[in-house]
Amino acid sequence: MSTTFQALINDLDIYKNKLLDLREVLLTNLIMINEIPSPTFGEAKRTEFFVTRLSEYGLQSCSIDEVGNGVGILPGSAGDKNILIVAHLDSIFGENIDHTINLEPKYARGPGAGDNSLGLASILTLPLILEHLKIKLRSNLIIMGSCRSLGKGNIEGLRFFLSNTSLPISAGICVEGVKLGRLSYTSIGMMRCEINCKVPEFYDWTRFGAVGSIITINKIISAILGIPVPKEPRTTIVLGSVCGGSSFDTVATSAYLRFEIRSESQKMVKRIAHQIYNITEEVSALTDAEISFDVLAQRKPGGIRFSHPLAVRTRDIMKKLDIKHMITPSMSELSAFIDNHIPAVTLGLTDGENMGKTNETIAIDPVYTGIAQVLGVILAIDKGMCDES
Repeated sequence: MSTTFQALINDLDIYKNKLLDLREVLLTNLIMINEIPSPTFGEAKRTEFFVTRLSEYGLQSCSIDEVGNGVGILPGSAGDKNILIVAHLDSIFGENIDHTINLEPKYARGPGAGDNSLGLASILTLPLILEHLKIKLRSNLIIMGSCRSLGKGNIEGLRFFLSNTSLPISAGICVEGVKLGRLSYTSIGMMRCEINCKVPEFYDWTRFGAVGSIITINKIISAILGIPVPKEPRTTIVLGSVCGGSSFDTVATSAYLRFEIRSESQKMVKRIAHQIYNITEEVSALTDAEISFDVLAQRKPGGIRFSHPLAVRTRDIMKKLDIKHMITPSMSELSAFIDNHIPAVTLGLTDGENMGKTNETIAIDPVYTGIAQVLGVILAIDKGMCDES
């Protein structure tokens, strides 16, 4: 470990303690962000707040692009590198949900608090943090709230930005509210799909094999479970959601199944998807139900090596802060960096529970450690310590 890098990580505990001075600002940003509903494809109001705040903090080129990303640039003293730090703007919760954050001394509770209002609030507060700690970067720091990330959004916001920006990105950091210790620098292959089953209005219930849509979806699920899934390359089929029908005493005329195919091999993902498509065609022919197979999102496997300087330095930083790292592949924004051959990592900020529920809860005290690790990675990238020779 170089003397310069050792000096960098020795300062991290000092930074962590000084972050407590900005507790009120950070939590205010968290509350204000969270109270603006931001479902996927409906992030406009949250994006507007994010960009306005960046402008108030003195960033340059604060703007909202064509697809709805919010971006601001903190210029570096040299400006010879561009570091992109990103957190997604969207949430799984719609406008019909009460987005109020309940703040306690040690916890914050509310729908989307950890995914991903905390991530957004943390990168939004970064300009004030760097100023408070008297840190001046050589590199330009691009702070971005990305839209259309979750579900059918398919990381469209970040993909659009990376495909259209004129700024060469040296490295990327994806920030998620939960979980502290999360470390991702690779992505596995993934295909997110939806099967819809609909019984036609004038359905022949007398034909052999004629059943309601729920039974039909069940036939498909049973057939999917019969697909042999290899251990190498590691592969799995995740049946995420099934829904159908409307009442106790009425035969269901529509139902859907949502699932993901995940594998270390892109060929295996495609092979299994083709098998499942054939299953739907066969079941449709046997039952005369209208069955559609739609691909909603895809990811390619890839990423940086375990021994890449960015991965190594990040692990060293986490070790210095007594963060037990959990190396897991990512299927979030990191995939967009990988597709563009940009070295990047995904980091979590704190611990949480009830994720995805309206009482989503995040711990406040570990956040300062989480932000300190992000600062460490930014500084290591800025000083060229994460560059490959």
